[in-house]
Amino acid sequence: MKPAPLLLGTALLALLSACAPTLTASHPGRIVNATTGQEGTVQFLPGSLTPQAAGATGPDNVVITIGADTYTGRTVVLDAGSTAPQPYGFSVAFGGSTGTQGSGVGWNVGYGPRPAPPQATLKTGNLIARTASTPTRTLTCTLTVDSAGRGIGECTDQTGVKYALQF
Repeated sequence: MKPAPLLLGTALLALLSACAPTLTASHPGRIVNATTGQEGTVQFLPGSLTPQAAGATGPDNVVITIGADTYTGRTVVLDAGSTAPQPYGFSVAFGGSTGTQGSGVGWNVGYGPRPAPPQATLKTGNLIARTASTPTRTLTCTLTVDSAGRGIGECTDQTGVKYALQF
């Protein structure tokens, strides 16, 4: 085999393997009790922060640990929907040029929707988690997630205690 294709193939394989942990790793976060300040950890399994067609059914996809309590549950993230239509705009342009190959004059008139400005797409969702111990403790959370899977949330346990969530 020639060295160039072998080197290129090896480089491509190294590049793909370097990306693999990013694509399969769980998404870490933290949770804080708003009353006591006690901190905990949150682990979202891969794919749990993207909109799913299956809805609330399926296996648990998040693990929350606060002190000695471990909660398991499921997140459901809703798709952001369509963006609002952009207002229409009117433009007029005139131009001219000259050079060694000749000269020219041009103009253009345009009317149509303005291009949409780039913006982050935020998705909303919820998380319901519970402990396996008796009595069962529960957390219900609302989430706001960006297109990169980063976000914030607010949780409430079964006694009404609030928690802040960031990931």
